Amino acid sequence: MKLFDTLKNIWKIEELKTRILTTLGLILVYRLGTEVVLPGIDPAGLAALKQQTSSGVLGLLDMFSGGAFSNASIFALGIMPYISASIVVQLLRIAVPYFQRMQREGESGRRKINQITRYLTIIILILQGSAYLTNLHAQIQPEFFLIKGAFFTIYSVIILAAGSMFVLWLGEKITDKGIGNGVSIIIMIGIIARLPFAFFAELT
Repeated sequence: MKLFDTLKNIWKIEELKTRILTTLGLILVYRLGTEVVLPGIDPAGLAALKQQTSSGVLGLLDMFSGGAFSNASIFALGIMPYISASIVVQLLRIAVPYFQRMQREGESGRRKINQITRYLTIIILILQGSAYLTNLHAQIQPEFFLIKGAFFTIYSVIILAAGSMFVLWLGEKITDKGIGNGVSIIIMIGIIARLPFAFFAELT
């Protein structure tokens, strides 16, 4: 079979084999992170959140995050805030002369635009993290919060933002050290991970 011959030949190329194994390792780290619940939340109380994210827009967000959204995971916000920030910056590059000038500066301009995209991502993460925690308090019974008050909100927003930036870093490492297109692979893995649950929800 030609397919099997191609797969066998892949493992004979040392650099390609290393890149594939690196990609698989980084994907494993990402999938493990989606199961780590935010500190201060009892996982036993997540049934209502899972029910809420079984369909609709929140179900779509849960699919893109690979189930991290419904798990109240440290990776709950996933990579979508970075995608949103990138879209905003792309529009600014079309409409705002300052961004157009940076685009014409070559490599230095690209680095500046990437830096602005990251700063905007952090702002979006803070806003989305606060909204996510507000929804958590609405869906989870108070007794399942092991830590309460402003302290829980502040450190949880920081953890969610750090988790999302870590996912972005994993995507960049897949691009640099793995097989490329790291952000796309992270999104694809999240969708694949949720496909069985989506099919089951449709059948039931």
